[in-house]
Amino acid sequence: MRTTALVLSLTFLAGCAIDRGTALAADFEEDWADTPDVADIDTYGDNILPFTGSATGTLVLEDGTSADRVAELANELSAYVADHDEITGEISADDITFTVAADEALTGEIAALWQSLADDLRVASGVIDFVSANEDHLRVEITAVDATGAMAVFKDMVADANPYRALSSVATSLEVSTGREVRPWLRVTTDDDGKVPADAIAAYEAVAAQYPVVGAGLRTDGAGIVVGEGVDLGRAGELAGSAAPNLADLEVTSDNGD
Repeated sequence: MRTTALVLSLTFLAGCAIDRGTALAADFEEDWADTPDVADIDTYGDNILPFTGSATGTLVLEDGTSADRVAELANELSAYVADHDEITGEISADDITFTVAADEALTGEIAALWQSLADDLRVASGVIDFVSANEDHLRVEITAVDATGAMAVFKDMVADANPYRALSSVATSLEVSTGREVRPWLRVTTDDDGKVPADAIAAYEAVAAQYPVVGAGLRTDGAGIVVGEGVDLGRAGELAGSAAPNLADLEVTSDNGD
């Protein structure tokens, strides 16, 4: 009886890896190995507790993979994660990484959004992923080539006539920024519900119309605007405050630290 119990226990343990996340990651890599147009497979296993965990698998596509092929792989990966609910599936192509949904229709919308961003020369890179496992809130983070492009892309994406094929079925929050090494730098973001920082943008544009702006961070609850050295800081602050009188957290500083 003891021998039988030991055999049964070992059999159970063999089927349920202690490091569940690591095992799921290995399964993903094996299942997608040698897939045409996939240059690399990145995986991460999260071993939450013994015998429980999750994994993320990213298909890194070959340079020049067609949009049709990207959409095809997205649909295949969508079906895969629908059957493997402990695995998150991602595709990385043209410097933009997006998470697929278990729902095929939503995955199609995400792939269309990926394509519109990949085709935009103002976009350097990006990430499209879900805030939670419920797939009811999408987060889009875009890095633009410069501040002018960042603001233009942001305005296009939040416009009523959105050329980026807005997602109709889930809430979407958005961040568009340049890298901090870019001059001038810019970061503009909606809140979690997708509300646009209209007051912060108004303050930024009022200052930028009169003075050189070195960088700015714009959000729904405030704005930080950095102007060039030698700018009349008091006047710049007045311009920002007049354009956004209801913005409580508004700070205008100078590049020289004033």
